[in-house]
Amino acid sequence: MRVLLRTLSPLLGLALAAVGVVLVVEVVAAWVRPTARGLVVPWPAWQVVLTRLSWSERPVVVVSICVAVVGLLLLLVALLARRHDVRLTAPTPEMTVATSPRVLARLVGRTVRESDDVAAATVSASARKVVVRAEGWPDADGGLGGLTDTVRGRVDGLLDALPLARRPRVAVSTRGRKEPR
Repeated sequence: MRVLLRTLSPLLGLALAAVGVVLVVEVVAAWVRPTARGLVVPWPAWQVVLTRLSWSERPVVVVSICVAVVGLLLLLVALLARRHDVRLTAPTPEMTVATSPRVLARLVGRTVRESDDVAAATVSASARKVVVRAEGWPDADGGLGGLTDTVRGRVDGLLDALPLARRPRVAVSTRGRKEPR
C-alpha cells in the first residue's frame, strides 16, 4: 500500500502543478491580449458547449459520478495506508510505546538464524502474526530432526521476552536444504 501512495502522491502533485502552470499561462495571456482566444485551452469553444449543458444531462452526471468514485477510492487508499505498528507495554500509563513490524521481523529472524540447524530463514511480522519460513540442514538420514519445534521454541522464547501488549500468533514452516552442509 505504501508503494501505491509513494507513486500516487507525486503523480497527483505533478498533475496539479501542470494544471496550475496552464492556468497561470492562460491568465497572463488573457491580461496581455484580452480579445484573443486562449493560448493553450480553447476557452470560448468550451464556454459555448458548457452553456448548452444542464445539470441533469448525461455527460454531467457521468463526470460527477466518476469524480465521486475516484475521490472515494483515494479516501479508501488513504485510510488503508496507515502505519501498522506493533504496540508494546509501556512503563507508565502516560507513555505509548510501539515498534515497527520490520523491527520485530528482524529480531525474530536474527534469533532463528542463530540456531545451528537453520541454514536460512525469512520472517514477516505484523501486530497479529509472525510467519517464519526456515530452511534447515538435513540429518544423515535426510530428515530435519525437529527443526519446526526448535524454530517455534526460539520464536516463542523471544516473543515471551519482549514486552508486547498483544502476543502475535506464530506460524512456522520448514523445509530441508538441498545442498550439503
